[in-house]
Parts: sequence; C-alpha cells; structure tokens
Amino acid sequence: MRRQLNTLYVTTEGAWLRKDGANIVMDVDGETRARLPVHMLDGLVCFGRVLVSTPLLGFCAEQGITVSFLTSYGRFQARVEGPVSGNVLLRREQYRRTDDPASCALIVQNILVGKLHNQRAVLGRGLRDHADKLSDAANAALQHAHQRLDRIIKKVQAEGDVDVLRGLEGEAAQCYFGVFDHLIRSSDGAMRFRSRSRRPPMDAVNALLSFLYTLLTHDCRSALESVGLDPAVGFLHRDRPGRPSLALDLLEEFRPMMADRLALSMINLKQLTARDFQTMENGAVQLREESRKKVLTAYQERKREDLMHAFLGEKAPIALLPFLQSQLMSRHLRGDLDGYPPFLWK
Repeated sequence: MRRQLNTLYVTTEGAWLRKDGANIVMDVDGETRARLPVHMLDGLVCFGRVLVSTPLLGFCAEQGITVSFLTSYGRFQARVEGPVSGNVLLRREQYRRTDDPASCALIVQNILVGKLHNQRAVLGRGLRDHADKLSDAANAALQHAHQRLDRIIKKVQAEGDVDVLRGLEGEAAQCYFGVFDHLIRSSDGAMRFRSRSRRPPMDAVNALLSFLYTLLTHDCRSALESVGLDPAVGFLHRDRPGRPSLALDLLEEFRPMMADRLALSMINLKQLTARDFQTMENGAVQLREESRKKVLTAYQERKREDLMHAFLGEKAPIALLPFLQSQLMSRHLRGDLDGYPPFLWK
C-alpha cells in the first residue's frame, strides 16, 4: 500500500516560503511562523499572495513535491513540478483509447456509473438520516430524484455513444442539484442552494462547493501523475488547452462523497455560516481567509478516515482513493483489467 502523504496548504496573505535544509519555513513580516519537514509532503498549495523562493521551488521539484498556486478564492492559476515520470507506453495507450469511440465510451460509462451511484448515495443518506426532519414535499422530491438517478444509471449502462453519455450526465446533474437544497437544514437564508453557479460562484454554498472541488482536483491530478498517466487527456471531458481533463474525469466519482457530503456536514453542523463568506464587487462570493482554514482542516480530517474499497476488498484512507483509482485506470489501459472499475461508495 502506498504511504499516505500530506498536502501543505498556505493561506496567509504575504507569507514568504523558503528552504532551510530539508524544511519548508514560512516567514510573515520578517518573523518565522512555521517550519515543516518535506519528507511527509507530496504537495504544496498556495492561496492568494504567497511567495515561494527559487531554491525552495527547485528543491520541491527534485523531491517530487508539486507546488500549485491558486487565487485567494481557490481558482487555479499555475503549477510547478519536476520532470514528468511515467511509462511512455502507458500514455500512448491512453491517447489511443481517447481517440477510439468504442474504447472511450466504455471508460466514460463506468466513470458515470460511479458518479451517479455516489450521488444517489448522498440522497439516500439524507433520506435515511433526516427523513423525520424533512417536510412531506422534500421527502417526496428526494425519493423521486433517488429513483430517477437509478433509471439514468441503467440508461448509462446500456449506452455506447460518448455524446449521449455526456447528455445523461447533464440530466443526472440537473436531477441531483435540483433537490440538493432539501439536504441543507440551516435556517439561514444565505446558506440555501438554488442552482449550481461557477466562475464565479454567486452564493455561499456554491463558493464552498467550488473550493472543495478545487482541492479535490489537485489531489486527483497528483494521483494520475504518480502512476504515469497524462492528466490533460481525458475521456469524459474533452481536451481543452490548460484543462486537466483526466483529473476532472476522476474527480467525478469523488465529488459526492468527498466534497458534497463535507459541504453539507459543515453547513448543517453550523461550522460555517453566512459570516464565513464575503461578496465581491462583481457579485461573486468567496470564503474568508480564516474560513478557508476551517474548510482545509475539515477536508484533511475527512481524508484520514478509512473507507472500504468494494473492488479491492480492503479498507484504505480516503486520501489514497484517487491514487487507487488511478492505478486501476492504468491497469485497465495496460490490459490487466477488462474494464475500469469505478469507486462505489457504500
């Protein structure tokens, strides 16, 4: 089993990161605030106005530690990494499969089965855990959406055209997010969910979801690169310059249980309220700096929990699940597995 490494998130505006031996040191206003050894890190993520010294960037590249730069509200800007490792034959096979409609459809099919199954599980848990607190209308809407997702999964399993599969994914997203607000138990009107909005998010719930999706995309991209796959060439998501399409493919399976459920928990337990968000001049909503730290802490704690991997038949920390799925994807592309087995959340 791969050793679980940590990601270091730096959210302090004006922080200066430098190398001192085998340590990362953070200075703020000329004062050392933190020191951390690098041997347990696999990623460094900087939010907002964070500066990194050239010696530290070079050292991270040598040690296989990826450095990512995001805006203060979590939008990806740049990524610095060392020489790409991996099997060129594996990547050539990846490119061949993406260009072959039949092979591509089989992988997209399984990715979507995993995503829709896990979305259905989120709705099922909401019904199971809070049915007595829901109105009759909310209960009926969630049950209808749960059943509709089940029907869409069956359509996905029978479909062999990638474009049609993408359409079914859109139908499922509309169904899932159409009832997402029923899973929120907060009475604060500012913490309600009306519809999915991105680039930029226009309310607090969307800001939280987008932030978590950004963190998860970073983890999925790192996992794919660690097994030698090209994160830019996907199956479900079309190629686009600058977009990590395969990382976004892998992300789909984990959105419901690693991001959506965490967002719901933090809102419903009142760990986040309207005071944790701020509205910008253009109407975009983003997390405040201290609130980002709360979300990062909760995200890291969530990743330490163990889950049973149904296909592998063993428990693993949530943090390792993107890596395990990347391994399964590479095994399928090499011909060791007849199909790509998606992660199904129980």
